[in-house]
Amino acid sequence: MRYLSAIALFYLVCLVNIRADAQQPIIPMAKPDTIPGAVIQRDTSGLMNALPNANPADTTPVTSLNADLLNIYNQPFPKKYKIANITVTGNNYFDQNLLLSIAGLNTGDEVSLPGGDNFSRAINKLWSQNYFSDIAIYLTALKGDAISVEVHVTERPRLSRYEFGGVKKGEKDDLAPKTGLVINRVITENVKRTSVDAIKKFYSDKGFRNVQVSVQEIKDTSAPNSSILVYNVERGSKVKIAEINFLNNTISEDKLKSQMKGTKEKSHLTLFPSKNKTRYDDSTNYGFNDYMKDWGFLSFSKTKTLLEPYIKIKPFSSAKFDAKKYEEDKNKVVAYYNSLGYRDAMIVKDDTVNAKDGLHLYLDVDEGHKYYFGNIGFSNAAKYSDSLLTAILGIKKGDTYNRELLEKKLGINVSPEGGDISGLYMDDGYLFFRVDPVETAVYNDTIDYDIRVTEGPQATFKNIRISGNDRTKEHVIRRELRTLPGEKFSRTDVIRSQREIANLGFFNQEKIVPDIVPDQENGTVDVNWQVEEKSGDQLELSAGFGGGIGVTGTLGVTFNNFSVKNIFRKSAWDPLPVGDGQKLSVRVQSNGRAYRSYNASFTEPWLGGKKRNAFSVSVYDTKFANAYDPSTGTYTKRAADTSFFRTTGFSVGLSKQLKWPDDYFTAGVALEYARYQLKNYYIDPTNLPGFNNGFSNNISLKFTLQRYSEDQQIFPRTGSNFLLTLQATPPFSLINPDIKNWKNPYTLVEYYKWRFSGEWFVPIGRPTGPDNNKQFVMKLAAKYGYIGRYNSDLQISPFERFQVGDAGLSNSYALLGYDIIAQRGYPVYQTSDPRVNPDQQGASEYFTIFNKYTLELRYPFALNPSSTIYALGFFEAANGWYSFRDYNPFRLRRSVGLGVRFFLPMFGLLGFDYGVGLDRFGNGTKFKDASRFTFMLGYEPD
Repeated sequence: MRYLSAIALFYLVCLVNIRADAQQPIIPMAKPDTIPGAVIQRDTSGLMNALPNANPADTTPVTSLNADLLNIYNQPFPKKYKIANITVTGNNYFDQNLLLSIAGLNTGDEVSLPGGDNFSRAINKLWSQNYFSDIAIYLTALKGDAISVEVHVTERPRLSRYEFGGVKKGEKDDLAPKTGLVINRVITENVKRTSVDAIKKFYSDKGFRNVQVSVQEIKDTSAPNSSILVYNVERGSKVKIAEINFLNNTISEDKLKSQMKGTKEKSHLTLFPSKNKTRYDDSTNYGFNDYMKDWGFLSFSKTKTLLEPYIKIKPFSSAKFDAKKYEEDKNKVVAYYNSLGYRDAMIVKDDTVNAKDGLHLYLDVDEGHKYYFGNIGFSNAAKYSDSLLTAILGIKKGDTYNRELLEKKLGINVSPEGGDISGLYMDDGYLFFRVDPVETAVYNDTIDYDIRVTEGPQATFKNIRISGNDRTKEHVIRRELRTLPGEKFSRTDVIRSQREIANLGFFNQEKIVPDIVPDQENGTVDVNWQVEEKSGDQLELSAGFGGGIGVTGTLGVTFNNFSVKNIFRKSAWDPLPVGDGQKLSVRVQSNGRAYRSYNASFTEPWLGGKKRNAFSVSVYDTKFANAYDPSTGTYTKRAADTSFFRTTGFSVGLSKQLKWPDDYFTAGVALEYARYQLKNYYIDPTNLPGFNNGFSNNISLKFTLQRYSEDQQIFPRTGSNFLLTLQATPPFSLINPDIKNWKNPYTLVEYYKWRFSGEWFVPIGRPTGPDNNKQFVMKLAAKYGYIGRYNSDLQISPFERFQVGDAGLSNSYALLGYDIIAQRGYPVYQTSDPRVNPDQQGASEYFTIFNKYTLELRYPFALNPSSTIYALGFFEAANGWYSFRDYNPFRLRRSVGLGVRFFLPMFGLLGFDYGVGLDRFGNGTKFKDASRFTFMLGYEPD
């Protein structure tokens, strides 16, 4: 009887330990809700059936009971055991060896039982992976001091798909990638929490500050151990900023608001202004009685203050509230205070109030005292005198305190324009120069400074490396560099080299960044130039057929990084010989039998390869024909050969970089020749009456003087471009006075023509964007032209004059070789009266004098090799005259408008402008009749 009772007792103990929901854990668990471990013995001999009521997950039948194993945790003293083998169960996706490696359990490890922490640490390590919802460790066998271990895991479900509720169809595609959800990834609480936060941020950035998101996990019956996440989104109403209020400020509130670039107020119009207050706001509104008492009607700012609660116009303000931008803007407000001398200024507290009309922001400001610079001295400056450093610093005693200005003048905050003390030293090799402004005294409202200078040794350039030039040969880049081995380090030379590389046009101008590696011990510096190639070649292609005229079309190619010397090397044609920086352009255009044109040009920017001496040559042949035959009603070759106008010409030019006044200057000279042949063809009955057969010859020398300092070609931000040209023919009529009596006095064309063009680029504001390269840029331009004569007995040459107006898209049909001066918003005009602007594409007579002024404000949308896109707003004023007697530089045609530019690698410039001619209004002219849409392709016209 006692024997049967003992058997029953062992049975109950085993049953309790075998069940997955046993109440007394043998092994410490990592979490209180995990399945406890159990001590069992498994055997595959099949001598005994499984115990009744055992866990159905245990498929191996229990065949015997091991008393030592059952009592392993009841021993009075710890005993060391060796792990004989380890198995892992329940793992469907994870490799057993990987899990054991994470757990830190290995066959042969020693464990102390009871009292050892090997198993509890293993559970904690596995649990920290967040891949399992349950972890248990079982001891399955004991032989002597060898134990067998089973690690049982229950894997968390995986994500089979996810859905959004309450989300617009168009928003789902934008929202999905922001959640960070990945199909078939383990679902954890952190995954849910992160995705919910991402959804809230997505809508918060759109102005929905009260968005509510709940997530529901649903078991997916179509896939094992998988779940579906359903996100229910309640956006609520969009919240916009109604008002921004500053408290306790003496600085104009408008100026403070203007510093908040990412936090703007919305427009409103109401008769019942908001009266929201916070516990911080003890101020009273500026009322009509205050307005009259202060004579506010004489002040714009006071009038604005009175009306703002009722009407506020903010046409370009989104008024969305972005918490991150709001924090940045608060720092900008404090920085603005600092720049005005309030170095202790701070925003003490701020509050937000949700109202019916939107969000109201209140910022309580403690301005503190306004400070001024006192005495500023220099310590340890040996290279330059204190007087010179003080002059460069440009800050005098009594100037308003501005820490940012001080650091800029010292060069602590480096600026591209230079002109600081750090630049002075670094341009003379002092790369290791350091400067530390130390406040030596603060008294009343004055701060004294001691500028402590550490000059260090002079450094020289050592290794200059170039990488990333897959197509362009290294010598093409290296010849543009001012950073030469053995020369003293110069910050200006580094900046100039960067500009020269950008102006080659072969590389992504936003990615040209020198990596400067100084070696103070040896007094040297290495410069690693990393470039990124981009395609600069252009293709022009069009074709058509019909109307009896024949084949029409254009084929033009421009290779901007060509290599002439490799033309005959078969291996270099991959697909074209490139890399030497030369430019080759070929263009063929046809309009059937009525028109055809051949053009070819070549430019070598470094003739001889040692100096910047540019050589260029071009040839062209153009033929216009009256190819229509009235007798047959078709376009025929016979008709085209009996009435035509043909122009054949060439030019050869050479330019040289100058050293004086500075090396931004170049001077050049070109020989140009054009031969005009007419056969039964009138090109200008007004200026060339009776001239329909014969030849005219235009041979001239063109002298140019240019100063070019733009930082890059496509979207320049700084620099300028000045160009002065004189084009002159020999004075044939002075050499041979009988020319004026010739039947065709223009057999030898004579004239002299002056042209001047000046362009300035000025950055406005600070760069923004991920690459810190987007900012407004203002372009200012002035252009002038004049063509004169040698002999007063002859009229000014009808050739080479100026056409003013319209888009200046093409000069293909400029029979007299005139210069096209575009003006947006106007058609081509031929009178000097700004009020006379007939809608026409050409003129019967062209100007001998012109003036043009342009103001553009540009902003880039994309600056990358595949496409450069920027928008612009413009104001233009221009006009033309026929003599100085009629010349009036203040009588100009004015226009305003908007435009956009696209620079595409294969097609070059593509531009659209919409201009409004301000002088076209009047006499019932409608807006659409005073405006004009213009298009440009390939180049920006004058």
